[in-house]
Amino acid sequence: MKVEIWSDVMCPFCYIGKHKFETALNQLPFKEKVEVEWKSFQLAPDLAPVPGVDIYDMLAKMKGQTREWSVQMHDQVTLAGKEAGVDFHFEKGIPANTFDAHRLLQAAKVMGKGNEAEERMFRAFFSEGLNVADHGVLKAIALEIGLDEQETVNVLTTQKYADEVKKDIAEAQQIGVRGVPFFVFDRKYAVSGAQDVTVFVQTLEKSFQDWLEKHPSEEFKVIEGSVCRVDGTCD
Repeated sequence: MKVEIWSDVMCPFCYIGKHKFETALNQLPFKEKVEVEWKSFQLAPDLAPVPGVDIYDMLAKMKGQTREWSVQMHDQVTLAGKEAGVDFHFEKGIPANTFDAHRLLQAAKVMGKGNEAEERMFRAFFSEGLNVADHGVLKAIALEIGLDEQETVNVLTTQKYADEVKKDIAEAQQIGVRGVPFFVFDRKYAVSGAQDVTVFVQTLEKSFQDWLEKHPSEEFKVIEGSVCRVDGTCD
């Protein structure tokens, strides 16, 4: 069963939602039968960072509020993050356009490292204060999680996977996504936002049960013969 998750690197609730979703999934006996696919989304596609403007100032400007209001909002998110096992350090945060980060995440997905890349990218942005628009930072992240170096360089020096990023964003608009994180379960159920773990558990259980009805387990009648086993024995 597939779960698709639309997310942006600079979205703190996407980071929290990822951890809550994973906590829910790890409680369930069928977790190995769930395929998670990360989808690209940009909250600020036109963002052009300005020297001296940090995350607090950026949000204050976007919302037409004061810096003090922004600091209070981020403090509340920090507390919510601790409950989900996420360590936020907004004071280190560097505003960044996430388009190239998403291109690298698309490459990681193709290489079977999508989930690892998402987690590492979130930690880089929110906990370590790294600039995820910087190609040197992106290359270091890619190599750390085991991506092919030549392919990483190819992605970062071209516009490879740009179309895939745009396709994900367009698809989100088509299905009515107005904010992230946005979780779609087997194209039948959806959860918007970093909901409680119980919400994810219930949605996973319901969607998996529906999936099983469409994909019943098959039992085969086996005609036994001479075989070699993984332990090296043969008969």
